[in-house]
Amino acid sequence: MEKKWWKEAVVYQIYPRSFKDADGDGIGDLRGIISKLDYLKELGIDVVWLSPVYQSPNDDNGYDISDYRNIMDEFGTMEDWEEMVSEMHKRGIKLVMDLVVNHTSDEHPWFIESRKSKDNAYRDYYIWRPGKEGKEPNNWESFFSGSAWEYDEATGEYYLHLFSKKQPDLNWENPNVRKEIYEMMRFWLDKGVDGFRMDVINMISKVPELPDGEAYDGKKYASGSRYFMNGPRVHEFLQEMNREVLSHYDIMTVGETPGVTPKEGILYTDPARCELNMVFQFEHVDLDSGPGGKWDIRPWKLADLKKTMTKWQKELEGKGWNSLYLNNHDQPRAVSRFGDDKQYRVESAKMLATFLHMMQGTPYIYQGEELGMTNVRFSSIEDYRDIETLNMYKEYVEKYGENPQAVLEKIYYKGRDNARTPMQWDDSKHAGFTDGTPWIQVNPNYKEINAKAALQDPDSVFHYYKKLIQLRKQHPVIVYGTYHLILEDHPLIYAYTRTLENEKLVVITNFSNETPVFRLPEDIVYTAKELLIHNYPVVESEELHEIRLRPWEARVYKIQ
Repeated sequence: MEKKWWKEAVVYQIYPRSFKDADGDGIGDLRGIISKLDYLKELGIDVVWLSPVYQSPNDDNGYDISDYRNIMDEFGTMEDWEEMVSEMHKRGIKLVMDLVVNHTSDEHPWFIESRKSKDNAYRDYYIWRPGKEGKEPNNWESFFSGSAWEYDEATGEYYLHLFSKKQPDLNWENPNVRKEIYEMMRFWLDKGVDGFRMDVINMISKVPELPDGEAYDGKKYASGSRYFMNGPRVHEFLQEMNREVLSHYDIMTVGETPGVTPKEGILYTDPARCELNMVFQFEHVDLDSGPGGKWDIRPWKLADLKKTMTKWQKELEGKGWNSLYLNNHDQPRAVSRFGDDKQYRVESAKMLATFLHMMQGTPYIYQGEELGMTNVRFSSIEDYRDIETLNMYKEYVEKYGENPQAVLEKIYYKGRDNARTPMQWDDSKHAGFTDGTPWIQVNPNYKEINAKAALQDPDSVFHYYKKLIQLRKQHPVIVYGTYHLILEDHPLIYAYTRTLENEKLVVITNFSNETPVFRLPEDIVYTAKELLIHNYPVVESEELHEIRLRPWEARVYKIQ
C-alpha cells in the first residue's frame, strides 16, 4: 500500500464560531484559534479542518458564501487568517479548508446578477426552471424542510436550493462555473492551504430532467436524492477538478458524500481514478434514522454498527481510503449517542475513541470530543440557533401538530446545535469561551467538563486521545494494517484485529454498561502480548484468552 502523509495524519475539526472568542463579541474568531494552537500541538494534531470562514450572511453559519476570497468580518481579517496559517505551519500543523461549491449564498454577486433577467450572462450559473401548472418545477424537498424551489418574482421562474432558500445551487453543467471555482481553489492553495474538505460534493451533478422524487408518507414534498446524489457527471467533474487543480499540489482532499455505498466510495477514492483521497460516508451515523430520515429516530444496534464499519473497512481495503469519524458540526455528540454520557462518560468516551482510531483510515476529532463533551438540553426552542432545527420544529409543531416537548426530545438527541455549543476551556464564566455573551449558550456541565481540568488530570479523556495519536505514529500497523472482525455475533463486544506483516493487534471494546466475558477466538494464537492502551487499570499478567470486561472497557494488545 502506498504511504501518504494524509493516511498517517490525525485531523481536528474547528467550528470557528464556537471555538474561542478573542475580541469579546461572543463569536469565535481567527485570533481565538491562534491563541489555542499550542493546545492542538499538545494533543498531537497533524491537520486542522476549519469549517467555513469566508464572507457570508450566515443563514447557515457560513455554509452560505457570498465572497469566496474574503474572510467573514466576525472572524477577523485576511491578515489574521495569514497569521493563523503561518502559526499552524510553524507547529507542523497543516490546514484543510471547507470548500462549499454545490451552492453559494443568494447574496453572492453571481446570484445577484443571475436573478436580474433570463438573458443575464450569469443566469446559467444557477439552476432556474419555469413552474409546472402554477407549482414548483418538481416535488423535491429541501434538506432544511419545505420545497427545494423558490419562486423569484423578477423573472417569474424558480431556482433550486437543496438547502436553505438563501443557498441557491450552482449549475455545474456550465463550464464557466467550474472554471471560476477552480481559479478560486488555486487562490487558496497558493496562499498555503494544505487541502479541502468538500461540502456535499456528490450533489454537484443533477439528472438534467430533474424528475419528481418518490413521496414519503404522503407528505407534500419528496426526496429527490436519487436524482442529485452521485449524479451522472459527478466523477467527470471531479476528475476535471483533479486534473486542473488538485494534482498540482501535495494536498489532502476529503469529500462529504451522503448516501454513498462502499462501491461508490471506491469510485471517488481509488487513486487510479484521480478524484479524491477519501470520503465521509454516512451509513454508521444513519443507523438511528428510520425510513422518514434523520428525525425519524430509532434505536441503533451494535450488530448493525459492526456490519457497517466492517463493510467499509473490507471493501475499501487496498482500493480506496476511509475517513473515521463519529462527531462533526452536523452530528450530535458521540458520547451521548453511542456511549453513556452520565455514569460512564469518561470510560465510554475513551472506548469510542479506541474503537475508531484503531481502524484503517484517517481519524477526525471534532472540537471538544477529546474532552468528552456531551449533548445539551436547552429548555426552550428559543435557545436554539440552527436553521435545520428551527425549521423542523416549526414544521412538526405547526404543520403536523406534534407535541412541542416530543419534538424537543428529538432535538436533544440529534440536533446540530449539540455540536455547536461553545468549546469548554475552563470553569470560569461561559467556560472561558468569551468575555461577552456567547452567540449560543454554553452547556451547563462546563464546570466539570473542560480543557483546563482535562490537562491537569493524567486519566482524562484528553490524555487518552493524546496517547492514541502517539500510538498511531509509533505503529504502522494502525495506519496500514488489514482489518478483521472477530466475535461477529457478540451482542455487547466489538472486537477486531489489525495485521501488517508480522505485527498484529487485537482491539477489544465493550459497548455496554454490563460486564461480558471476552474470549479470544481459537484461531488466534500468540506467544507474547503487550498492552498498548486501556481505559481501566489492568493486571498485566492477565490471560488474553478470557477477560471479564468492565462497563465500556477498551483494550488494545499487540501480540506475537
